[in-house]
Amino acid sequence: IFYLKSITKLLYVRIPQKSFEGKMEGIEVVVLLDVGGLEDKEKFEKHVKKEGFKAIEGEDFVYTAHSTTTTFSTKAYILEVFRKGLQKNSFNDANLIFLLNETPYPTYYYDKNTNDFELVQVEK
Repeated sequence: IFYLKSITKLLYVRIPQKSFEGKMEGIEVVVLLDVGGLEDKEKFEKHVKKEGFKAIEGEDFVYTAHSTTTTFSTKAYILEVFRKGLQKNSFNDANLIFLLNETPYPTYYYDKNTNDFELVQVEK
């Protein structure tokens, strides 16, 4: 538990001042959440905003941020923030996909049995 708390303290995600204008070091983050039956969108968005994500105007459940950590840490932070936001709410189902520097990552679904995001397994 101490190790996880230490990692969390090291993670730092912030919103760029002018939505990615100009050259910035780090990772540009775009998160797309497909959530069904969310009880309180305002409460959810307040949580993700507090954690450094900015809602994109005109889009439902699409967020941007900027990370100055590694790709691995950024991915872990995204999953943690959105997991906690959903757990503070009532909802039917949720899927999450994100792009780091315009590179798409695999889709995750929220498993209510584990109370966590799980990687969607693609059948071959």
